[in-house]
Amino acid sequence: MHIEEWLETVPAVSVYLLVGLVIGLESLGIPLPGEIVLVSATLLAASQDHINPYILGASAIAGAVIGDSIGYLIGRKGGQPLLTWLGRKFPKHFSAEHVATAERSFQKWGMWAVFVGRFIALLRIFAGPLAGVLQMPYWKFLIANVLGGIIWAGGTTAVIYSLGKVAEDWLKRFSWLGLVLALLFGLGSMLVMKWRSKKAKPAAAVTTADSETAEPEPVRTGD
Repeated sequence: MHIEEWLETVPAVSVYLLVGLVIGLESLGIPLPGEIVLVSATLLAASQDHINPYILGASAIAGAVIGDSIGYLIGRKGGQPLLTWLGRKFPKHFSAEHVATAERSFQKWGMWAVFVGRFIALLRIFAGPLAGVLQMPYWKFLIANVLGGIIWAGGTTAVIYSLGKVAEDWLKRFSWLGLVLALLFGLGSMLVMKWRSKKAKPAAAVTTADSETAEPEPVRTGD
């Protein structure tokens, strides 16, 4: 069976559920390639008429908002021990350096860190749990969470789908092109995340040294 014919047999509902589930779990705090899955599914929708881009975008938005909200509640109940546990389970993503970087972002920007974090691979998995751990008021978190989810998930779907339709003839002739583009996009995200991690290490070391010689100040996230 030709790959194009096989793609036509993929149930649209399974694509919607997969996108919503992966993005939801990533937003909850589990390191998963949500962005790669969304881009891949959107490129698939651009070449397959039975996959509705509006439903796909709505599934992505729902996964982002619900996942972040669950992560917030878990962080609120789990507190600092949760970050320690996540550091043991996912040392590459929840290392002391990454946590320190995320905490500085939240201390400086508050609810804007939740909004902007939706667009940054490193902060995306931290936003919900860390906002809960730092006791950010839920109404502030919810506003930033919903707006960030709509603009990131909806915007990504709209842009990638539009580009995919423009290149539809190419996608039909070379069905692997969409997968290659998605992989390149994901690789670029990982390289950026690693670069940010290396850049954050010296600052994290300074923060750790300061915390050993000074009294910690309470984190303020607003009333």
